[in-house]
Amino acid sequence: MTTAGMSMCRAVFYEDRNFQGRSYECMGDCADMSPYLSRCHSCKVESGCFMMYDRPNYMGNQYFFRRGDYADYMSMFGMSDCIRSCRMIPMHRGSFRMRIYERENFMGQMYEMMDDCDNIMDCYHMSHCQSCHVMDGHWLMYEQPHYRGRMWYYRPGEYRNFRDMGGMRFMSTRRINDSFY
Repeated sequence: MTTAGMSMCRAVFYEDRNFQGRSYECMGDCADMSPYLSRCHSCKVESGCFMMYDRPNYMGNQYFFRRGDYADYMSMFGMSDCIRSCRMIPMHRGSFRMRIYERENFMGQMYEMMDDCDNIMDCYHMSHCQSCHVMDGHWLMYEQPHYRGRMWYYRPGEYRNFRDMGGMRFMSTRRINDSFY
């Protein structure tokens, strides 16, 4: 990750809805917002993309925020708790490549993806996706077809067992490309 990529991301978090109350400006990852805000009920993503979490240390449910104003994001996303941590998603301009595997530890059927897939079961006749290896790019994986339901963010690396990440079953996946920025 380059310094230039990091400086492109900026979000301002507010304690109250409609951008009211104390604020905290963030230009990178923040594992715990509690030292800066007692709560967070609205935010403005002025540039870049962020993954937001409803628990500290990048835990709990994940929500994808791109540039825009979120005056009452809890109602918008159906969140029951406010943002407690966030991770900046650096812009990726190269190719996208990810291998998905039917079973844990890269076992079973394997498919290499380079594009979005709105239904893994239909496209690859794969009932389960239990591990993956992200070689290039940043990806969102969803628990339901057509990019619906809970989501998880994957950056380059090996993910041997999705059960360790809340046991979600992924049914669609999307690249986080420059159109989101």
